[in-house]
Amino acid sequence: MKEKLIAGQFNDSFTPVMDGVTNVVKNYAYWLDKKYGECYVATPAYPGYVDREEFPVLRYYSIPLKKREPYRIGLELLDINFRSTIKNIPFDIVHAHCPFTSGIVALQIAKKNNIPIIATFHSKFYDDFKQVLKIDAFAKFCTRIVMDFFDRVDQVWTVNKSTADTLREYGYKGDIEIVPNGTDFVMPENIESLIQETEKKLNINSDELVFLFVGQHIWQKNIRLIVDSLKLISDRNIPYRMFFVGDGYAREELEAYVNELGLGSNIVFLGKILDRDFLRSLFARANLFLFPSVYDNAPIVIREAAAVGTPSVVIANSNAAEGIVDNVNGFLSDNDSASYANRIISIIKDRDFLRKVGEKARKTIYRDWESIVDEVYQRYIEIIKIYNKLNKTS
Repeated sequence: MKEKLIAGQFNDSFTPVMDGVTNVVKNYAYWLDKKYGECYVATPAYPGYVDREEFPVLRYYSIPLKKREPYRIGLELLDINFRSTIKNIPFDIVHAHCPFTSGIVALQIAKKNNIPIIATFHSKFYDDFKQVLKIDAFAKFCTRIVMDFFDRVDQVWTVNKSTADTLREYGYKGDIEIVPNGTDFVMPENIESLIQETEKKLNINSDELVFLFVGQHIWQKNIRLIVDSLKLISDRNIPYRMFFVGDGYAREELEAYVNELGLGSNIVFLGKILDRDFLRSLFARANLFLFPSVYDNAPIVIREAAAVGTPSVVIANSNAAEGIVDNVNGFLSDNDSASYANRIISIIKDRDFLRKVGEKARKTIYRDWESIVDEVYQRYIEIIKIYNKLNKTS
């Protein structure tokens, strides 16, 4: 018989801010709430947005995070309603997906209620600090503060081995558990008709070469390299369509750069897409998913592309490349625009081989969220039992 669980997922962003960590939190909460008891999400409020999730979302007062739009800073101390509501929830376990405001709230609840807290290391915080603060010493100091947070929780998770190695580089010396990410995409029976609808909507010819990027439009994700590579491909008179999906502080500059290079007729910015069916069909229509980020740890978007048989072009030896075997279930490139462009050009010469690599990606990289969260639930139960046992004997 399954033990009922009351869990909390804490993160500094959530829908409508769509990124990889939002995706993790959303799927953890959905499947835990659906199958194993109750699961709450605690996250900053987003002006004008109304939650429509099938699980409870608790929002607290927030203000904009300058230079990192659309992210917001949560100020839960100013939100009496939130604090009153959350203190009355009998959590069995809390899970912090961010070491900042939401993580501190989770830590306070864990200590006050004498329950275990897990923290997942998702992001390369040093890179974020360096981008904002510009000074290396300040970035390292802030990273040490983040490591202090991870030292205070009961268990630390990462999403793959490469991410665990990054956490070690940051100075964390404790135990690390690896819990992979999944995807909520599945290959529908009517995928061809969905693709045709997307082609019509975006004016794509059925034989046209299509590239795709989905993610935050921030310079840390190496998105300028995509545009520089596509410029080199255009200079070789190779026709293609490129779609950028997402938003972020660098979007306007990136669009201006595209126009400056004369690529406006080839490259289209679609903004945020919250319609998962439309997004899935766009992934499925793309011939290649371009993701040269050396900032991301275990990008869910690579798994989403794989779920519908679209292979990714990633940077060799990056965290994002873990699990990808060159010319087998994806493609590897060096981290410069000429290499990336040449890699794409060599790949697209053989469309049949490209499709075979995509099918291998679907079989080896794809894993659904339900099975991941089944494993998460078992880990939660085990952690709670060990925590309670240790507390009774101490």
